[in-house]
Amino acid sequence: MTRITGHRGARNLWAENSLTGFAEVLKLGVDAVEFDVHLTGAGELVVIHDATLERTTEAEGEVRALSPEARAATRLKDSTDVIPTLDEVLDLLAPHKDLDLHVEIKLDAQNRPYPGIAAKVAEALLARGLASRSHLTSFDLGILCDCRQHAPQIRRLVSADAMWVEKQGGLEGFIEAVSDLVDIVALRHDFLAAHWDEVLRLWPIERLCAWTVNDAETMQAWLGRGVGHLTSDRPDLALALRRGVPA
Repeated sequence: MTRITGHRGARNLWAENSLTGFAEVLKLGVDAVEFDVHLTGAGELVVIHDATLERTTEAEGEVRALSPEARAATRLKDSTDVIPTLDEVLDLLAPHKDLDLHVEIKLDAQNRPYPGIAAKVAEALLARGLASRSHLTSFDLGILCDCRQHAPQIRRLVSADAMWVEKQGGLEGFIEAVSDLVDIVALRHDFLAAHWDEVLRLWPIERLCAWTVNDAETMQAWLGRGVGHLTSDRPDLALALRRGVPA
């Protein structure tokens, strides 16, 4: 059965990467929740997608520059929530024993890894006994290598689209590069559809993820194919289709 992951909580339903969104998506019965982590200069691990604040918050500037006080006062757009810390998100999600966590480690505004971020994120997961329920995820293979070094017991997921696969020398080269590094390969759904037969030749279907799938017709197609994982901004719709309820 295809496992359904709520993307940034469920960003087409609630403010992305918000505590409200995470609390609400739990009520849907998703199999996993995906969210993003940056590291501030003050040492806080914070849950937000972009390395800058403009798109998703009412503030401006780089996430890296946030003080704890500024972070706690920075409202998310169309929400009363502020930017949450990783600790706050994990404390909310950890008690839900059947829920998996896909924790994406992001790059800074200059497209560089934050020093020490992989070890810090892994430490937070291990401290709460979440290793067996988590995947550390990234597009960046260097970050995933750091994750393996600091927490080999936590599984890893690599994401890629057509451009990223091409940078790795094509599909076969990409799969070869990640074959001993990750448990799940997550490919952008249109790229995966276009290269379905070749991907299946190179990687097991139960460890494939299609992202980010948001309309009923495309969801139904992936569910029909039996892909291992499906990531969506509308996990409510994906879950309903999986149950056979008409969209």
